[in-house]
Amino acid sequence: MRRDLTSTDAKPAETPRSRRAPTWTPGWAQGYAVGEPIDVSVCIANWNCKELLRNCLRSLLELPQGVSVEVVVVDNASSDGSGDLVAREFPEVTLVRNPDNRGFSKANNQAAAKSRGRFLFFLNNDTVIPPMTLRRLVDFAEAHPEIGMIGPRLRDPLGRLQISYRQHPSVWALLHRTLAFRWTGLLRRAYRQYRRQSFDPETQRRVEVLMGAAVLMPRTIFDEVNGWDEGYAFGGEDIDLSYRVNRRHGVVYLPSVEITHHGRVSSRLNIAYSEPNVAIGYARYLRATGTSSAALTLYKFVVTMDAPVQIIAKSAQVAWRGIRRQTDKAHKSALAVRGLCSFLTSGLTRFWQA
Repeated sequence: MRRDLTSTDAKPAETPRSRRAPTWTPGWAQGYAVGEPIDVSVCIANWNCKELLRNCLRSLLELPQGVSVEVVVVDNASSDGSGDLVAREFPEVTLVRNPDNRGFSKANNQAAAKSRGRFLFFLNNDTVIPPMTLRRLVDFAEAHPEIGMIGPRLRDPLGRLQISYRQHPSVWALLHRTLAFRWTGLLRRAYRQYRRQSFDPETQRRVEVLMGAAVLMPRTIFDEVNGWDEGYAFGGEDIDLSYRVNRRHGVVYLPSVEITHHGRVSSRLNIAYSEPNVAIGYARYLRATGTSSAALTLYKFVVTMDAPVQIIAKSAQVAWRGIRRQTDKAHKSALAVRGLCSFLTSGLTRFWQA
């Protein structure tokens, strides 16, 4: 039995929570025989978030996408059984199991190396892909071969719009994140311009930075820019990739294509890993894009001095919100404290070396 999901008339399979192994030829989903050309290779770097990964894979493999698809999951030594889930419930997926967490960029490059599609679709594990999404992305890419990177519009599970693209961050925009500059408001304009001031969710346009939750690239262009920079572990790699692609090709936001993105789930679950590496990633990006040594040193000094101040402020916030029985908010503040402590204890040296 083989399923052809390239027709819009195909209906999603009704499956129980634990799928049985498929009866069609394993290896390539969507009813295409092994050895036939593949249009899109979906590359997923996974670290925990098992249930979200399951939903993501179901949307890719059980809904019509209108193109031939292969899915490659690189699991970074998840502790929640994500790798076993993929092997058991999705044997048609190519699974790579890393013995340790090798970071987002490295895992994406591993997935790309294992794949053979004309286009590479780098996708977060906390997404859901509607029917025919990949067909529309490929149609646009084929009609605009000069474009090197395409990103859809992102919405959260409640339908709220997410920021899908940004401008390149500057030292001044990033310094606004520290308490001292946030309280004074001196750099508020630079930060707002970076974060959301230029975001128009309805207009297709060339942009500076696409969010790395979902981006489509022709394989030829991915190879041309030498893939993801593996110096980034978790944070800043999508900014860097957008920057390098933009130097030779267009980077386009395509709001006519839309996906669901939970957002920040993995980073919050693994805050002790993500918080230090996000700070390191920003510092690495600033250096790579020509920020002066004086400005970069100032940035690192302010961020370093700000961390213990933020720990004190967030700890007080935990206590206050606990007293007021704001459990969810208190939990978020506690996560922030944990991440900041991890930055000081395990990330500070690497931050200054970045």
